[in-house]
Amino acid sequence: MSPSTRRLTVAQALVRFLTAQYTERDGVRRRLVAGTWGILGHGNVAGIGQALLEAGGAAMPFHQGRNEQAMVHAAVGYARQCNRLSAQAVTTSIGPGATNLVTGAALATINRLPVLLLPGDAFATRTAEPLLQQLEHPVHADVSVNDTLRPVSRSFDRVTRPEALVPSALRAMRVLADPAATGAVTLALPQDVQAEAYDWPEEFFAERVWPMRRPAPDPAELDAAVRAVRAARRPLVVAGGGVHHSEAEDALRALVDATGIPVASTQAGKGSLRHDHPADLGGVGHTGTAAADDIARTADLVLGVGTRHTDFTTASGTLFAHPDVRFVNLDVNPADAHKMAARTLVADARSGLEALTAALAGYRVDAAYEAEYRAGRERWEGAVTAAFRADDDGAVPTQSQVLGVLDSVVGDEDVVVNAAGSLPGDLHKLWRARSPRQYHLEYGYSCMGYEIPGAIGVQLAAPGTPVWALVGDGTYLMMPTELVTAVQEGLPINVVLVQNHGYASIGGLSERTGGERFATAYRYRAADGSYTGDPLPVDLAANAASLGMDVLRAATVGELRAALTAARASDRPTCVYVETGETGPAAPGAAAWWDVPVAEVATREAAVTARAAYERQASRVRRHL
Repeated sequence: MSPSTRRLTVAQALVRFLTAQYTERDGVRRRLVAGTWGILGHGNVAGIGQALLEAGGAAMPFHQGRNEQAMVHAAVGYARQCNRLSAQAVTTSIGPGATNLVTGAALATINRLPVLLLPGDAFATRTAEPLLQQLEHPVHADVSVNDTLRPVSRSFDRVTRPEALVPSALRAMRVLADPAATGAVTLALPQDVQAEAYDWPEEFFAERVWPMRRPAPDPAELDAAVRAVRAARRPLVVAGGGVHHSEAEDALRALVDATGIPVASTQAGKGSLRHDHPADLGGVGHTGTAAADDIARTADLVLGVGTRHTDFTTASGTLFAHPDVRFVNLDVNPADAHKMAARTLVADARSGLEALTAALAGYRVDAAYEAEYRAGRERWEGAVTAAFRADDDGAVPTQSQVLGVLDSVVGDEDVVVNAAGSLPGDLHKLWRARSPRQYHLEYGYSCMGYEIPGAIGVQLAAPGTPVWALVGDGTYLMMPTELVTAVQEGLPINVVLVQNHGYASIGGLSERTGGERFATAYRYRAADGSYTGDPLPVDLAANAASLGMDVLRAATVGELRAALTAARASDRPTCVYVETGETGPAAPGAAAWWDVPVAEVATREAAVTARAAYERQASRVRRHL
C-alpha cells in the first residue's frame, strides 16, 4: 500500500470520513455528523455495521433504534435543537427498513433540517439476484426500493463503485451544511460495495470545515425593503423557523425595540420573541391568536423572516386582507423569499435583520398603532389566563388546563415537543414561550409519531435540559417504540400522555366540514356498525410501563401538578398519564379560516350546511400577485 493511501472497505472509509467533517459559524466549530442511528439487517450489518464497530463509539457514537422512521425523527429533533449546525446519520437494511425512512425524510426536507440517510441497497454486481426484499422492476432494472427516497431527499446518490464515494460523500456534506439547501441527504449503499476494499487517498480523511454562511443582503434589495417599510403605516413581522436556525432572536428584538413593529410567529418561529415582550402577538394564521390575526388582516406591509408562508400561516389566502398589502421576505432560501409575490431580501436572517435595523434608523410606527396592538395582546393574555385557569384541584382537567399546569411547572430552559393532533393548535394559541428553544413544534409535516423520538433527539443534543413530549392517544399508538430507546440510553425525557379516546382534532374538523365525526373516535362498534359504542378499554399507561417507563397517573388537576413536578425532578424517563374532561375552560376557537374542501353535493344536512359556510369563506381567498 502506498504511503499516501489507506486500504479500507467502502463502509469503513465512509465512517472514517464522517468523523472528520465539521461545521463552523461565528467562530464555533461542531461535528457535522455527530452520531449514527441504526437498525442492522442483511443490507448493512456486514458493511456499515462492521465499520461502526471498528470505528468505536468515541469516534462515531451509535444509537440503537426500534423503528426506522422514528430514528429519522430523533435525528431531526437533534438537528433542530442544534440550529442545524450538527446532524446525525441513520443506517438501515435494504427493503422495509429503507422504505420506512421515507416519512422521516419527507419531514426533514419539508422542515429544512439536515439528516444523512444510509440505506443498504441491492447488489451492484447483481450476482445475488433477486436479492431478498429486492424490487424487480419489469422496465427499469436499476430501480430499487430506495428510489422512493428521491423525491423527499435534497440530494440522492447510489454508490455503485468504491471510487464514486469520494465525490458523492463530499456532495452530501455540502448539502447538509448549506442553510439554503439542507434537508434529507441519501447515500444508497449496495451491500456488496459496502464490504469492498479500496486504496483511499489520505486526503479524503483530512479534517474538513464546512462554513455555515451568513450571506448579507444585496444593497439594492435592502434599499427596496427599507423603502417599503418606511412607507408602511401598519407593518407586521411574521417570524418563522429561520429566525431560530440563524440564532437571530436578538437581532429581531433589536429591530422591534427600535421600530415598534409587532411580531407574529409561525409554529416554527414561536419563541422568536419572549412571550411577554410588548410587541409579541403570539401565533399567526389558522391556529394563531386573535391579537395576531386581527393585526394581520389590516397590515399593509408584511415582513416575513425565515418563513415558508404555509397555508396555515396565510389562513389559506384569506388572512392578509388589506387591499394594498405588500410583502417583503427575508430568507436565505431564494425559493422561499419569492413567495407571496414579495420584494425579496435573500440573506441570512441575522445578517438581514441587522442590516434592516441599521438602515431603518429613525423610523418608528405611529404611537396609536403601538397602543392598538398592545391592547390586543393584553386582551389575548386574558383569554390565555382564562383557558389555563383551574380553580378546583379535584376536577378532571381539560386539555387547556393540562397546558396551564405544565406552564406553571416548566422552567425557561425546558423544551416542549409536539407535532400533531389537537395539541398544536392549542399550543400555538396558548403557550407562553420563554426562550428561543422552548417551543419545539414539528408542523411542516405535522407527523403523528414524531414527538417521542423527536424528544430523544433534543435530549441527546441538550443533555441536562428537561424535555417534554406532549402526546395524544392517537399519536402514542402510532409510535411508542422509542420509549424503549429512552429507557435503554437513560434519557430522562418526560412524556405527557393525554387520553381523549380518539383523533380529537380531526373529529372537530370532521364536524365543521360535514363529516359528523365519522370514524374519529376510539370506541367499540355500535349496533348500527358505527364507532359510537363505549370507549375502548385500553390502558396506555400500562403499556408505557411495560416498555420500561416510570409512569405517574393523574386523575385531577392537583394530581397532575404533583405528577408533572415529580417528573421534572426525576432522572428517569417518565410518563405522566392524564385523561382529559369535556367540561371547563377550553382553548379559544380559530381566529382565521383553513381551506378544507367540503362535499359539493350531499344528502345529509350537516354536509349541506357546511358546504354553504365553505363557499362563503372560499369566496375571500386571495392570490397575492
